[in-house]
Amino acid sequence: MKKVCGCSYTVFFFLMIMILTSVIPLSAQDSGFKVSGILDSSVTAGAGTGDAPDFFIGIEEYANLRIQARIRDRAVFYGAFNFIAASGTSAQAASAMGALNTAAGWGLAGSAYVAGENYIAAMELERLYFRLNGKYIDAEAGLMRLAFGYGQVFGPTDFLNPRNPLVPDARPRAILGGALYYYPADTGKIFAFGAAPRDPFTSNGGGARVGLSGDWHWDRASIQALYAFETPHDEADQGIHRMGLSLKADVEVGITADMLYTYNREAGTGIEGLAAAAGIDYSFWEGRFYVLAEYLYSGSASSTSTDNGNLGGFSRQNYLFAQILYRFSEYTNVSLGCLSSFDDISFTPILGASHELFQGFNLDLSCRVPLDRSVFQDNGERGTLGPLPPGAGEGSRFAFTLKARLRF
Repeated sequence: MKKVCGCSYTVFFFLMIMILTSVIPLSAQDSGFKVSGILDSSVTAGAGTGDAPDFFIGIEEYANLRIQARIRDRAVFYGAFNFIAASGTSAQAASAMGALNTAAGWGLAGSAYVAGENYIAAMELERLYFRLNGKYIDAEAGLMRLAFGYGQVFGPTDFLNPRNPLVPDARPRAILGGALYYYPADTGKIFAFGAAPRDPFTSNGGGARVGLSGDWHWDRASIQALYAFETPHDEADQGIHRMGLSLKADVEVGITADMLYTYNREAGTGIEGLAAAAGIDYSFWEGRFYVLAEYLYSGSASSTSTDNGNLGGFSRQNYLFAQILYRFSEYTNVSLGCLSSFDDISFTPILGASHELFQGFNLDLSCRVPLDRSVFQDNGERGTLGPLPPGAGEGSRFAFTLKARLRF
């Protein structure tokens, strides 16, 4: 069954490429048909704790392939695919995430992976949508990305796909929906959007998300307002309301503020429905030094909470992410970042280095060392960002990842 599924995806992909290249005239292909993407080759090694082995290693090959076809000056087709092959702890992590995705009803399911002699592999449709361009109105529809807010690290208003600073390279997931954009001025945009319910098997429309958002930009500041309504379903008989506001300003330092309030009348949501982030960033010494700090308050019923069905979210309320980056040249930089939780005194420092060997090819090295009070006092008080989070059977004391990235 798994092999048939994998072959079906492969056949579908190549048929799509053949159809596109056959129906689009050669002249249009030369000017409007583009193929691009990235290829990541990663090796991760580290020391485990709990039920994890004392030493672990994982290998992963990941590619994101994007295609674009421009139809005259009025329409554009977009498609993207993810390919992955993994072994060791990388395969275990992919399989475990697949099981969580299956339970949650979204993401790449565990059954999508095909087992080889020394690896597991899968292919996933990531984007499939079109865009129509008008003079004052644009439209998009399909499997697409709908992003909100100006937050650099946490992004509470980006409720359709909240972020996590521990996985900065993660490709934002798509939603099946559409949007209609209106441009009343060069510095303003208003758009209406709609997204299908989280449960793809819902047929009565319960849980669908619809909303309205507007952006306005000035020379040194921008503002975005958002309202979204989730239609009634089993967990919210009266629906769910979301109201958000996002700000950014470029003065002596860069300033961002991003907040979203989620209200479920049936659950009697209070302050726990609020997710709010505020951050600053600044570069100096002719751009060689760059510093960033962002704070997050995550209510238990908010868009950034794991209690709200967000698998990559947060289980505590107060978090801080800080990072400093130094550029030796245009091609080489080092960074030190840290995500910390104030509530359980746990934090994960992240040391990184990147070097561009030649245009389009980078080598990246990162090291993570999860820490909490149990590391220093051996008192068993485990933190969510520590080596062995509460309720977890496995963890890591440290992990190194070496990644080669090729852009094409």
